[in-house]
Amino acid sequence: MEEKKQIYVGGQAVIEGVMMRGPEHLATAIRRKDGSIEVWKKPFVTVTSKVKFYGLPIIRGFVSLIEMMIIGLETLSFSAKRFELDLTEDEKSKPKSARREKAEEYITFIVAFGLAFLLFGLLPYKISDWLNLSKKDFYFNLFAGAVRIIFFVLYVFLIGKLKDINRIFRYHGAEHKNVNAYEHETPLQVSEIQKWTTLHPRCGTSFIFFVLLVAILVFSIIDTIVSAFILHKPVPVFIRLGYHILLLPLISGISYEVLRFSGRNLKHPLVKIMTVPGMALQRITTQPPDNQMVETALIAMKASLDMDVSEYEINWIEK
Repeated sequence: MEEKKQIYVGGQAVIEGVMMRGPEHLATAIRRKDGSIEVWKKPFVTVTSKVKFYGLPIIRGFVSLIEMMIIGLETLSFSAKRFELDLTEDEKSKPKSARREKAEEYITFIVAFGLAFLLFGLLPYKISDWLNLSKKDFYFNLFAGAVRIIFFVLYVFLIGKLKDINRIFRYHGAEHKNVNAYEHETPLQVSEIQKWTTLHPRCGTSFIFFVLLVAILVFSIIDTIVSAFILHKPVPVFIRLGYHILLLPLISGISYEVLRFSGRNLKHPLVKIMTVPGMALQRITTQPPDNQMVETALIAMKASLDMDVSEYEINWIEK
């Protein structure tokens, strides 16, 4: 008997909704203030399946990361614009010129990039250097990696206390419940979907954790080679930081392959151990959703998989 081909689906939470990615379509479902559902659906086939080189192991991980970042920003922007339609006149800010809006976007991006560079790049390295760990490459990277992880967990925990972010985390939980129900062939009804956990091993949160862990190992190996065979002395902090940034595509590629392997071998004892940190972090980034959130995610999932959604009253959006 021919084995049934596994079709993977996944996505991300957006403002008052969920984006889901199926084999051939992306679908974003948004719940408006009046309770109605709007869906934006568009064809999508990853470039890793269209260009052979981009589909090679390691390379496909970095390409997929860039691809999903672009999609994520696009869908977040879409959900933000739909959310603004429900704001009252008092809640709306004064109209801004296109030039000012663009300038504010660039400023926000620069500030966010600078903060990320400080917290996850420069500061962990400087702290390790202050502790005189530069002569011991493994311990330097182990400590810097631990500091990065602590900063990341604290950052996620603190922003999760914000009301708006907490709602996004609840939609994130709705996304995972739906994916779990679909992958276990549970009847796709809200009451049944709610029985599933909000945790999922293929989550982007787990991917980030893999990146942080893989970075410790790869950076340690590269630093040892550079200090022992090229510089013949401890690597200065800024030189170390510079080529570590250049290694991020490799790190993300390896992490993608690890996550891909774990997603296909969930019952393996080693995989279960590997997924523990990411799954633990998901207890912050996913929160219990209400029935409306689960239904919104369900509609997005069905639309992305080209399943029948005629039972729902949907306003289709042409973007």
